[in-house]
Amino acid sequence: MKLLTGRTLSFTGDPEIDGSGALRWEEHGAIAIGDDGRIAWAGPLAELPPGLAITAREDFGEMILAPGFIDAHIHFPQYRMLAAPGRDLLDWLSRFTFPEEGRFADRSHAEVAAEIFLDRLVSNGTTAALAFSSVHKGAAEALFEAAERRGMALATGKTMMDRNAPPVVLDDAESGARDTEDLIARWHGRGRLRYAISPRFAITSTEAQLEASGALLKAHPDCLMQTHLSESRREIETVRALFPNDRDYTAVYERFGLVGPTCLFAHGIHLSDDECRRLSATGSALVHCPTSNTFLGSGLFDLGHVGAAARPVGFGLATDVGGGTSYSMLTTMGEACKVAMLAGRHLAGARAFYLATLANARLLHLDAEIGSLEAGKWADIVLLDPRATPVLAARDDLSESVEDRLFALAVLGDDRAVAGTWVAGRKRFARAG
Repeated sequence: MKLLTGRTLSFTGDPEIDGSGALRWEEHGAIAIGDDGRIAWAGPLAELPPGLAITAREDFGEMILAPGFIDAHIHFPQYRMLAAPGRDLLDWLSRFTFPEEGRFADRSHAEVAAEIFLDRLVSNGTTAALAFSSVHKGAAEALFEAAERRGMALATGKTMMDRNAPPVVLDDAESGARDTEDLIARWHGRGRLRYAISPRFAITSTEAQLEASGALLKAHPDCLMQTHLSESRREIETVRALFPNDRDYTAVYERFGLVGPTCLFAHGIHLSDDECRRLSATGSALVHCPTSNTFLGSGLFDLGHVGAAARPVGFGLATDVGGGTSYSMLTTMGEACKVAMLAGRHLAGARAFYLATLANARLLHLDAEIGSLEAGKWADIVLLDPRATPVLAARDDLSESVEDRLFALAVLGDDRAVAGTWVAGRKRFARAG
């Protein structure tokens, strides 16, 4: 059994809703990791049980040991196309995204990409993710295989889309459902892997394919379902034209049974109060993707509107690479703080870290396994250096509270602040120097 010591950060709930007691901070903390890759004990170093058979110890001083970040919305086949200069979402998809995703028809290309993609996640402190793959069955298999070799918690699925895109990235309702069934049978629940039924969004799926997606979710209710919702104004207008008999964008998914507690909708920027009420009633969740939304000019996510007490919609946080402009969940937190300010809200540093850890674990129904530093959970851990750069170090000198330190890390931090990453107790990344 090995022991990691330093400052420790974890959560039992949302600090804004459940109070400051939901944040657990130990100035001198410790995490004991068993040979099975799970946390055997976590808490104040002074209270370390004497009976633990510690065989190795690493002390990180004033660095912060926290739950590994969880990215709740990211696109594997877009791993290298960050900063593609689309005029808006739909232009970006047609001119850049679909041609790039078409390359994943080549299984060997997908296999090389999967290694790079997952290494990039881990080097940014991300230890689990919900990812879209491409429309190609072999690409999803390549990503599952690479994650399995690393022992990572990953949920993914082949994208389903049968219209309004080039042929190289299209399937059809029948073949898409058949490939999805095959992938579920092989990968869902295998080790730390989960399957996510993945119709891209209403614009690229016919009614037949959306109906097939709903049938798949009904047949496999323990799978996740991921798609996109209400990201940009032009997207919403296009959905209205394609589905004139549905009262709004959300109603399209409702009609095909694609709402519920295992359903995650990326973006949700332009939702009406009524749509939020209906999403809340079904336990559906949104995923806030701030760097993507600002880069593509899609709009500003209003966390106060979405989380209104009368009909709160659960939400998490994600990079949305490659519309998103960084793999770093720290950078993503910082952008979320700025977007909140522009929308007239405030996002505290502690809540930003909660969103990137336990909140996302809850959305993915993995909170019994990851998302906090608790005995029995997988030892997915990120080591953060609050003095990683001269700017961070100078700001850290001014910090007078835990919130000060977390807010500074969220706003000023990036991959340079990630000093190490453990996946299932095994150190998968250590920053040089």
